[in-house]
Formats: sequence, C-alpha cells, structure tokens
Amino acid sequence: MREQVEAVLAKLRPTLKADGGDIELIDVKDGVVQVSLTGACHGCPMSEMTLKHGVEKALKESLPEIKAVVPVNKHGAAGC
Repeated sequence: MREQVEAVLAKLRPTLKADGGDIELIDVKDGVVQVSLTGACHGCPMSEMTLKHGVEKALKESLPEIKAVVPVNKHGAAGC
C-alpha cells in the first residue's frame, strides 16, 4: 500500500513544488495516510484545503481503500 500511495504523491509533487512546497509520506495505517507538508506548504493557511481537495481526493480516486489523509509532524504527532 505504501508504494501505491507514494506513486500517487509523486504525481502531485510537481504542483506542490511549483509553489515552493512538498509532501512527505509518514505512514499508512488502516486506510489513513499520514503526511507532513514541508517548505512553503508547512503552515500555509491553504494547507488543509490542499490536503482535503487535492491530496486526499487524488488518493481516494486512485486507491478506494484510503479513508483519509491527515497531517502530522515528522515525529508522528497530529497537526503541523
């Protein structure tokens, strides 16, 4: 599953990088994808919209078993 999620994220990265940001996959557990937004995306007021309407939507379309995408910091705690 992790490899499939990485493949979808790889397709989204150019768009995020064009705005000075990036996304890092932290973990996939029980259909929940944990990611860390980096660069300009970290702390951006639009980051929640990017996650829900961009990243989560793309993952759910490609991998129907995905239930949600949640932001975590690199230490695994919820939130950015």
